[in-house]
Amino acid sequence: MERQIVGRRHETLIKDGLQSYKEAFLKEFYTNNNPRSRHINAIKFTGPANNNKMERINGEIRDREKTMRGLKTKETSIFKGMQVYHNYILPHEGLDGKTPVEACGIELHGENKWLTLIQNASLKKTE
Repeated sequence: MERQIVGRRHETLIKDGLQSYKEAFLKEFYTNNNPRSRHINAIKFTGPANNNKMERINGEIRDREKTMRGLKTKETSIFKGMQVYHNYILPHEGLDGKTPVEACGIELHGENKWLTLIQNASLKKTE
């Protein structure tokens, strides 16, 4: 299914040591043809291959979902809101206290970043 959505096979699958992931990798990704997907198993918090970012995002979604008592549909707008919050408002330690947008050189002026984003969005003409 993943290949149908993306249109190609992933180059690398990074996962923890759960055995069912190995079975899924073999079923969905394994091939004798090159290029082959690389399978990195039993990752750690340190080192060249880790899933720290994914675990962090999963934790944020779980924390939000608990207060909402579940996500009712796949199309819920909460994911887009969390993406905006993560990229425009939340300072990141790994970026020296900047947001990803600020690290890219985009400045968001105003004391209340949420309000500034909403005001800027309301000025955008719809096509």
